[in-house]
Amino acid sequence: MFGYYLEMALRSLRRNRMLTALMVLAIALGIGASMTTLTVLHVLSGDPLPGRSDALYRAQVDPRDSNGYEPGKEPMEQVSWTDGMNLLRAKRADRQALMTGGSVAIQPEQLALDPFYEDARFTSADFFPMFGVPFQYGHGWSSADDDSSARVAVISSELNNKLFGGGDSTGRTLRMQDIAFRIIGVLGDWRPNPHFYDLDVKNYGENEGVYLPLSTSQDLLFGHDGSNDCWGNGGGDQYHLKNAPCVWLQFWVQLDSPAKAVAYREFLVHYSQEQKNLGRFQRPPNVRLRDLMHWLDYNMVVPDDVRLQTWLALGFLLVCLVNTVGLMLAKFMRRAGELSVRRALGASRRALFGQLLIEAGVVGLTGGIGGLLLAFLGLWLVRQQPTGYAKLAHLDPAMLLVTFLLAVGASLLAGLLPAWRACQIAPALQLKSN
Repeated sequence: MFGYYLEMALRSLRRNRMLTALMVLAIALGIGASMTTLTVLHVLSGDPLPGRSDALYRAQVDPRDSNGYEPGKEPMEQVSWTDGMNLLRAKRADRQALMTGGSVAIQPEQLALDPFYEDARFTSADFFPMFGVPFQYGHGWSSADDDSSARVAVISSELNNKLFGGGDSTGRTLRMQDIAFRIIGVLGDWRPNPHFYDLDVKNYGENEGVYLPLSTSQDLLFGHDGSNDCWGNGGGDQYHLKNAPCVWLQFWVQLDSPAKAVAYREFLVHYSQEQKNLGRFQRPPNVRLRDLMHWLDYNMVVPDDVRLQTWLALGFLLVCLVNTVGLMLAKFMRRAGELSVRRALGASRRALFGQLLIEAGVVGLTGGIGGLLLAFLGLWLVRQQPTGYAKLAHLDPAMLLVTFLLAVGASLLAGLLPAWRACQIAPALQLKSN
């Protein structure tokens, strides 16, 4: 029966091609606009580390003086060198990483390449296993390398391709800031977005090309990028922040169970109270321990204009559906005579209703194909924009499925009222008038 209804639907749509084209165009425009913005929103609000994010937490304490204190106010988002090193060495989490961003000058061995600057990440050894960073060659450094400020480096696959042609470069020398470093690892394909571990540097975009031990970067006075917040009479440039009353480092921990998260929060409270007793902290203990996804929500990493565009596109889809309802109603009511004959020959209202909905579904499926093409065009236009997230705008299989489900579902919804109205026509009146 479905095949018969489908054949009748195709015949009906071919019978009035102009009206059919208008309905398909209305659905395609609405689907194309909405799927473009929904895809961008989906990409920007996704989980950067699926399967790991619920065990990763951003730790915050409040080391500021009492000036401007307000009970319940959020603590500082970053940590100072003293607090970061204290928490790192306490080893109260399953894993912990202290880090900041930077930029280094690279002097290639190849004469054909001019020196250039590369984004860098200065961090501790647990960074790689904690965030599940894959390696193409080699491995990360150890905690002993952190303690000894070893001159070792891990580089991205992109930088490895640029400098060494993509081969195994472990053991080779990389000169940065006129200092020789030994390459011990080359990353595999690792592009988490948003750039969750350091939103002070950027929200979206390419990851760093060089990874160095944090202790090494400080011993060599490598400057850091990103913000630093100071209080009191403190302050310092990007090269001399270790002893300044400033926060400028990000501290992440891995806690493999909810019970460990509760225990670690208590540890942060006790640590803050201890530092207050020692005279370092002046405020009452004020800590936060947010998991990765809550950290992204707290920082509102999805741009407001993307959310606004999504709502506008959905509103446009609604307008297109209203127009489609009117077009379908006109089309179905013009077939009142045909439908009345079928009713007189024994077809039930339910059968007619199903037939008309199948016709609406065919319109939606065709409009979905058109909408998909428009979505591809829209996402291509997004990728041409000068924004950090532009390159991420791609339609994945999940959103491809959503496109067709939305198109068919929207057309079926638009066809409900016209199909119901058409099935309510009294056959006797139509047959008599004919």
